[in-house]
Amino acid sequence: MAQGAVDVGPAIGWLLCSPEPGVRALVRRELLGEPTLEDLAAIVRGPWVSALLSGQTADGGFGQHPYRKWTGAHWRLASLVELGIPATHPPMGAVAERVLRWLTSDPYVGSIARVDGLWRAHASINGNALQALCRLGLADDPRVEGMARALVQWQWPDGGWNCDYKATGYRSSFHESLLPAWGLAEYARATGAVWAGAAAERTADLLLDHRIFRSLKTGGVINRRWLALRYPAYWHYGVLPALTALARMGHLPDPRAEEAIAHVLDKRGAEGVWHADGSWWNPPGHSRAPEVVNWGREGGNVMITLEVLRVLKAAGYQLR
Repeated sequence: MAQGAVDVGPAIGWLLCSPEPGVRALVRRELLGEPTLEDLAAIVRGPWVSALLSGQTADGGFGQHPYRKWTGAHWRLASLVELGIPATHPPMGAVAERVLRWLTSDPYVGSIARVDGLWRAHASINGNALQALCRLGLADDPRVEGMARALVQWQWPDGGWNCDYKATGYRSSFHESLLPAWGLAEYARATGAVWAGAAAERTADLLLDHRIFRSLKTGGVINRRWLALRYPAYWHYGVLPALTALARMGHLPDPRAEEAIAHVLDKRGAEGVWHADGSWWNPPGHSRAPEVVNWGREGGNVMITLEVLRVLKAAGYQLR
């Protein structure tokens, strides 16, 4: 569906002034379509990438459990992939291997339980890792295939996933469902696996039928916190993470997403960029849920603005 034009010149100009070379490279490649030769050495020296790779230990991790919020290898892997660091960069390959070993270990796999005929899995963990590993070009690893097949096995009848042992089976969790769908779509794109693509399609339809954030029963907003813009989203569902994943899954434009996109457009600041409505993380060094990167808590937010522009482009808007 053809969309109108949006003046994003100020936003793109602002992003191109980012001190993070990885961000500048992404803008030139993904938004401007410039066939640039990226200087990986310069990107790796960027302040965010340097922080994300700091403190790496010999086993590829960072001296703590891979899921440690938000400084474990699991979260760093996803952020590094977003900034364009390839698996060919040895520290990046080591992070990916650390996460793979964890998620395919007997203790982790054996912790997934089945209750009343339905698997209760923190599928967002596997989905987040799966999308990152596939984007790194590691989809051919047999362990990655095992992760994808497990996600399909754990999928609920409505097309989503849930970790709640008390859930009745009527409805899966949107928080647990978005990342597995994205991961399976990336796996299908990388390998041609029809079964993975079909599972991802079921989830996409579930989210789009809800117009991303509305109740099928009442038409009301399911959770007003989903309307806030935050980065990183980690495992949290929201309008912007959902639109970002659906765009990457090839499901934009879609008329069922138009209201959610309009909401995001309305959130643009007066200076032409997008701001964060809070965060799920605390600054580096904080005693509770710290990050290793300060992604921005005040003023224009680089990664949120970049995500919005990607969504608008995927939805068919003319960016000028």
